[in-house]
Amino acid sequence: MNSCNIEPIELFHLLLKYFGPQHWWPASSKYEIIIGTLLAQGVNWKNVEKAISNLESENLLSPQKILNTSEEKLIELIKPSRYPSIKVKRLKNLLRIFEEKNFNLSYFQNLKVHDFREILLKVNGIGRETADSILLYAFNKSIFVVDAYTKRILERHGFKVKIKSRWYEEMRLYFEERLPKNVNIYNELHALIVILGNTLCKKNPMCEKCPLKKFFKK
Repeated sequence: MNSCNIEPIELFHLLLKYFGPQHWWPASSKYEIIIGTLLAQGVNWKNVEKAISNLESENLLSPQKILNTSEEKLIELIKPSRYPSIKVKRLKNLLRIFEEKNFNLSYFQNLKVHDFREILLKVNGIGRETADSILLYAFNKSIFVVDAYTKRILERHGFKVKIKSRWYEEMRLYFEERLPKNVNIYNELHALIVILGNTLCKKNPMCEKCPLKKFFKK
């Protein structure tokens, strides 16, 4: 049993009461979520919105069109999301796995979480956070998304990683073993953790304003 001094379900209720519903992921299609998830690597959402808007203005929010568009043009369009030349290559790598199945999303929807995750993780440039975000937000799969904010918040509340190189998986399982297996809760809690990390639980934390301050270990 990990010594973290706050339970995930209590964390969920406290943050939901404090911040309210976050309504993630804002998109009009599964493919827009998939594209946005990749573009969100290492950048804030406002930059991703600009890049998505640029693609939309060129009618390029479809996997077929992105794969048929030159890297040079895509780099210009997604420049607001940072590291555009790297992300264009990663985006095309990612979309090719859907091309292999004639862009049939039902095929992927019907895969077991573990099998789908393994496919995504084999794509060059797709890490666990990106893969799990696609699974949760685009395909409503029951997998909890962990990020640097999650790590920071849990460690500040007593979580001790047993194997340093496995911090992501240890934290993911910590949530999944203690939360109802409910996609809506996974979705909302991850979004709430992100807003907490963005606004209060920063590198220099604003603990006095934090809804979790009563649990903080001095």
